[in-house]
Amino acid sequence: MSTQRFQIDQVNFNQSRSKLLYITESKFDHEWNSMLHTHLYTEMFYVTKGNGLLCLDNKAYPVKEDDLVIVNPLVSHTERGIENVNFEYIVMGIEGITYFSKEQDEEQGCSIANYYDYKHEVLFYLKTILLEVKTKDMEYQSLCQNLLEVLLINLMRRAHISLKTTPVNKANKDCVFIEKYIDAHFKEDVTLDKLSEVTFLNKYHIVHVFKQYKGISPINYMIQKRIEEAKLLLSTTNLQISEIAIIVGFTSQSYFAQAFKKATCISPLQYRKDHSKQ
Repeated sequence: MSTQRFQIDQVNFNQSRSKLLYITESKFDHEWNSMLHTHLYTEMFYVTKGNGLLCLDNKAYPVKEDDLVIVNPLVSHTERGIENVNFEYIVMGIEGITYFSKEQDEEQGCSIANYYDYKHEVLFYLKTILLEVKTKDMEYQSLCQNLLEVLLINLMRRAHISLKTTPVNKANKDCVFIEKYIDAHFKEDVTLDKLSEVTFLNKYHIVHVFKQYKGISPINYMIQKRIEEAKLLLSTTNLQISEIAIIVGFTSQSYFAQAFKKATCISPLQYRKDHSKQ
């Protein structure tokens, strides 16, 4: 009789483990209006059917069935479908990891790779996690966490991608809170004094850290949100432009027209003529 014993190196799991925050199934609906947004955590998408677009800032990247997309924390992004084209995907929010590899990937903050050759393996883990989250059977959280870790290891092995742990600092948490607050209240009179009041932070500090986080000031971000909402109303309703100005939070039609033209290089009326869906 012969025996071979293989020692397993010890790992500090508390430091090395990523954390699964959520998992969802999404299907493109042409009625759905997606907007650029950011997270403190990494998002991982797997396209299960059809094709669509991943938008990062002002760039759009085509994605197709069996593409795996990893979007790093704090990267502005959204997903968009193509009219009359199926677009379905599973997305997970994962805290504690970031993707890094080629220099250009690091600059754009995301990775897109096709996993057709390993689709059954990837889909097994994703669909099992989905089932566990839906049924919430005993110890489902632990099972989902373990499945995530096995999936991540296999992804790194199959495509030789690199993932590293990443801490979340307080300044970024404050900025995400400010971003979410503006997202929810941009139609109201949101001022730096108001943001200072709700965050208990100095307003000059808010401007500094938010500009580092988003590339624009909180007030300009709010105006950007108002303009995006105005575009939707101009293209899908018959509301008067003066009414739209008030709805999205501008104090006057002239201020609205000025801000809109600065952002889009055309007037609200011209935008309506070019994009009306009525």
